[in-house]
This record gives sequence, structure tokens and C-alpha cells, in this order.
Amino acid sequence: MVDPRLSIIQERIRDVNRVVAVSSGKGGVGKSLLASTLALLLARGKWSIGLFDLDFTSPSTHLILGIRGILPTEDKGIVPPLVHGLKYMSVIYYSQDKMVPLRGTDFSNALIELLSVTKWGKLDFLIVDMPPGIGDATLDLIRFVKKAEFLIVTTSSPLAFETVKKLMTMLKELGVPILGVVENMKTGRSNIQQEALKLGVRFLGEIPYDPRVENSLGNAYELLKTVFASRVGDIVKHLT
Repeated sequence: MVDPRLSIIQERIRDVNRVVAVSSGKGGVGKSLLASTLALLLARGKWSIGLFDLDFTSPSTHLILGIRGILPTEDKGIVPPLVHGLKYMSVIYYSQDKMVPLRGTDFSNALIELLSVTKWGKLDFLIVDMPPGIGDATLDLIRFVKKAEFLIVTTSSPLAFETVKKLMTMLKELGVPILGVVENMKTGRSNIQQEALKLGVRFLGEIPYDPRVENSLGNAYELLKTVFASRVGDIVKHLT
């Protein structure tokens, strides 16, 4: 039996021009920070933007952006609140800062539910902060959101990139568009750019480690003043 919510998902994203899934295959690479900053910068550039935190393992975009006490409303679905000039939705509204240890069909069911109830309206970009790892989350998003494009985040670590390489290989085999790879927290010399090009994936740029970022967490305006945000701004040019 076909889940009726699947057709509703297509209706929910019908007026969303582009869906950018920020993914890494591995945690601790700054994926959520990049997704949040990317959404902020696009919104600042007068684009109509949504940010969807689907990181069931540890949602953090609300902490990065300093979102407190602002909740979605209901109107034949869930309407994301407007925060910092963008529409914001997160699993945190349901998990309440608690662990959500979902597996297999339970994870897929939760993802389908969130995608089917959220009313985005017209958007130029919907930025999705993906859970780390290569598995149900990635495969389900590809299956349910046909227009998804992936922006890959890694660090200079060969160990981090090894996982990212597997993710990019899988996406290419499935014919899923990859916008490119970003090297975050750049330290010293690395061959990430060369390795990405070998895989036929565009290298969008490197972002150096910026100690000011930690002090800006929870303050979107201060975050946009960092070197990190400036470098993300360079990456935005590749997307628009």
C-alpha cells in the first residue's frame, strides 16, 4: 500500500525552486554551521529561504542561530516561523532537546511525517541540514525529494574525507546532483581539492579554522561578521 503522505510531500515542495541538502557522511565537520550560515547569507541576499534541520541525532541549528521561544503555527499543516529573514523548521520542535534514537522504518516514518506536514510555500532555496552518516536519511531524502542537490562538507582530515568519498561515490552512482565539496576548518596542506576533482566533483573552496566562530554561536549577526561567514559567502556565488 502506498503511503498517502508521499504525494503530500510533493505538494509541500512544489513551489520550492531548489532543495540543497548539506551533508557530510561524518559528524564534527561543521555541517550544521555551514548550513545555518549559508541560509542566513542567502536570505540576506534577498532570496526566499527555508532552513530545515533534519539532524535527528543532534539538532543544533537553533543553537547556532540563537532561536528560542519561537514556534511554528498550524494551518492545515505546520507553518515554519520566520527567523532572521528565513523560514525555520527543526526536529527540535518535536524532540525537545532529547535524544531521538530511531532506526529503520521508524526513522523513515518520522522523516516522511516531517516532510509531509511542513508547509514551506514559495522558496528560492530550501537548505536541509542532514544527519551525519551514509544510510537511511540520505537514501530517504533522495527517494522522497526528487529535486534534492547535495552540498558536501569535509575537513582536511584524510579520515573525514574517506567517509565523504564514499558518500560522493554513492550519490554519483544514484545519479544525484552534487553541487560540490567544501573543505572546512582548513589546517595546513591537504589534497582534498585534488581528490574531489579525481571523483569528478567540483571543489567549491576552503574555509580556514576561525576561532571567532565559537564566540558568535547564538548570535546570527555576530556570526555573519566572521571570516567563516565571509568564506561561505564566496561559496554562495557558486550556488546562485
